[in-house]
Formats: sequence, structure tokens, C-alpha cells
Amino acid sequence: MHQSARDAGTTGFWASLRRNMRGEPHDFTSGSLARAITFLAIPMVLEMFMQAVFEVVDVFFVGKLGADAVAAVGLTGGLVIIVFSIATGLGMATTAMVARRIGERDPEGASRAAAQGILLGLACSIPVALAGIIYPVELLTLMGASSSVAETGAWYCTVLLGTNAVIILLFVLNAVFRGTGDAVIAMRVLWLANLLNMLLDPLFIFGWGPIPAWGVTGAAIATVTGRSVGILLQLWILVRGSGRIQLKLSQIRLDLAIMARLAKVSSTGVLQYLVSTASWLGLMRIIAEFGSAALAGYTIAVRLIIFALLPSWGMGNAAATLVGQNLGAGKPDRAERSVWISGYSNMVFLGLVAVVFIIFAEPLLRIFSPEDDVVAVGVTCLRIVSSSYLFLAFGMVMGQSFNGAGDTWTPTKLNFLAYWLVQIPLAYLLSHSAGLGSSGVFIAIAIAQAALAVASILVFRQGRWKMQAI
Repeated sequence: MHQSARDAGTTGFWASLRRNMRGEPHDFTSGSLARAITFLAIPMVLEMFMQAVFEVVDVFFVGKLGADAVAAVGLTGGLVIIVFSIATGLGMATTAMVARRIGERDPEGASRAAAQGILLGLACSIPVALAGIIYPVELLTLMGASSSVAETGAWYCTVLLGTNAVIILLFVLNAVFRGTGDAVIAMRVLWLANLLNMLLDPLFIFGWGPIPAWGVTGAAIATVTGRSVGILLQLWILVRGSGRIQLKLSQIRLDLAIMARLAKVSSTGVLQYLVSTASWLGLMRIIAEFGSAALAGYTIAVRLIIFALLPSWGMGNAAATLVGQNLGAGKPDRAERSVWISGYSNMVFLGLVAVVFIIFAEPLLRIFSPEDDVVAVGVTCLRIVSSSYLFLAFGMVMGQSFNGAGDTWTPTKLNFLAYWLVQIPLAYLLSHSAGLGSSGVFIAIAIAQAALAVASILVFRQGRWKMQAI
């Protein structure tokens, strides 16, 4: 009798999972919380996994062009971090607002929030595009690039920054799907965009038939092309209304009330991500002082780290959606339980990743570069940074959960304390005053990530995020 019930429950779970992966709607504010987390986390983790694969494949092809090309990509990536800050901040606010409206059973309000997110994203992209088109060499030089690296990466920088609206819209529109609980749609779009990107990478970088070899600039063109196709698909799905909301063309107009709320939350979200990512610019600037080999090794290691962290970020996104929808449905205790379950799950995943990185760091780095000095720096970075992954696992979920509640100020303040008052000063002291070189920077990263996680857990337990209005 009991065995039959268990078998029926198992069968029901897999049948529900299959329906979920086909994109059928699911109510995440009732029923089994473990099932809700699983149904959201699987497509979100797969979505981020594909993004992680792209990051690694991209640097693999660029790595064939030499250390200067990899360094140029790394430094431009530091500049693109500013775009990601804008896109991620807007995405945080959009997910929180859309999820809250879905929890309140207000799909019309969710679609209006989506429309304002699109308009705000386009407006934010304009100044960044102008800077990238007019001052690419100056921007790379400011980041610490040598004349040869700046010359190699000038057009790469121009293409990526000049078309930054593509990055922002891809983030914002996928944030809409996550907020509604349509995580499978977000996953499919990003898979399409990145698969196309990876197919075009070698064609545009090395040339083939009538296609010229554009070198490192070809990597940027492939990226923009793949992401643009993804945006067109996102808009088609939203306008068609095949998800949980439908975006009407009449809604693509300025709504001051919604725009003001979205701008308020997103501005803090942008600041939050900018605080953390700008600290990585500072780290990049410190590492650049130790030469192109150190910078290239660090760039490759960071791409591998991103490979691990993006799926983990997907778990955080799942927690954010559950927090937003359950707060909207008036179920704060269910929202809190979802965060703890997501945090422990993420800890298991990143713990396994840390073991792999520590044991196999050198063969992994050898895939991307044959240069011993580049590999040595990358191996050291990978092993030291991954030692803090158990802490980082909880820190990521907690931060995203605050954002899902619309409380973007709390993680902003915590990021500032961890990255600017701990990480940057410690990185400089350990690398220069203590004479540890680039290894000192990596130690500072691990310490800051652990400190951020502990602080986030302590603040989360206080529960003020449950009372956030949006």
C-alpha cells in the first residue's frame, strides 16, 4: 500500500517535471516546496550552464591568438562588467516586480512592469555605447593595457560596448520570464543564443571561405549576433503571449508610476552589482601590474570560475523567484524555507566543484594555454579562490533572495563592506606589501567571499526583508 503510494508519487513527480520542462505553467506558491525549487532550479541552472559553456569556449578560441588577445578580452570584459551591472540591476528589479505581481494574481501588472524594464534598459545603454564607440583605446589603456594589447582589442571593445543594448535587453527579458516562473523559456532562449555564438566564434575569428578572419574582433561579432537572435525570440514569445503574460505594443510607453518604482529598485540593484564588479576591475588593475602572462592566467581562471558559478547563480535565481512570488501571495515563511533549502543544495554543488578545481586545476588550464607562466598563475588562482566555495554557495543564494524580495539595499551594503573595505585593500597589501604578487590577490578574493557569506546569513536571519514593499 505504502509502496504503491510512493511509486505513484514518484511517477507524478516525473510527469510534472516533464510538463514543466515543456513550459507548462506551475503554481510556485503552493504544494511541495522541494518540488517547486526543483522545477525552477533545473531550467535556471541549465540556462546558466550554457552561458558558462559559452564563456569557456569563447576564451578557448581567443586563446589560440596569443596572450595579448586573451588580455584584451579580459580587460574589455572588465569594462563590459559595467554593462552587466546595469543589466543585472535591471534584471533584479524586473524579476522582483514581475514575481510579486504574479504572486498577487495580476498578470496585467506584470506585463506593464516588463514594458518599463525594456524602456529603462534601452535608455541606460546609450551613454555606454557612445563611450565604447568613441574611446575604445583610451578605455583599454585606462584599464592598464599595454599599447599592443590596446591595439589588439580596440575593435573588440567597440563592438561589444557599442551594442551593449543587446546585452541589457537579453538580461531584462529573461528576468521577465524568471519572474513569471517561465524559467524553461529563459533557458531555451539563452541556449539558442549561446549555441549560435559558439558556432560563429571559430568562423568569425579564424575565417572560412568568403568569411574573413577578423581575429579577436570576430569573437565580439559572434557574441552580438547570437544575443540579437535571442532577443528577437524573446520579444516574439512575449508579444505572442505563449508564456504566463502577454506584452502588448500599447504598453511600450512611459508609465511614470511603474517606471519610478522600477528605477528606484533597479538603481540600487545596479549599484549593488557595480560595487561588486567594480571591485573586480580594481583587482584586474592590480594584476595587470604583474604583466600580460599574469593577466592572461587570471582571465582564463576567471572564465573557469564563471563556468562553475553561473549554474550556481541559477540556484540563486530560483530562490529569488520563489521569494518574490510567495511574498506576493502572503506566505513569508514559505519564502524563507525556500532560501534555506536552496542554500544547502547550492553548497553541495559548489563543494563538489571546488574538489574538481583543486585536483584538476593544471590540466584544465592547459586546455586553454600552452604557456607555462600563464598556466602557473591560473592554477594558483583556481585553487585558492575555490577554497571559499562552501561559503560562497550560501552567500549567492542569500544575496539573490534579498533581491527577490525587492530589498536591493541590504546586499549592496554587504557587497561594499566585503569587496571595498576587505577585498581591495587586502589584495593590495598581500600582493605588494607582503610580496605575494598575484597570489595575494587570490587570497584576498577567498577571504572576502567567506566574509560576505557569513554577514549575509546573519542579516537574513533577522527577517526584515519579509516586510519589503515593491
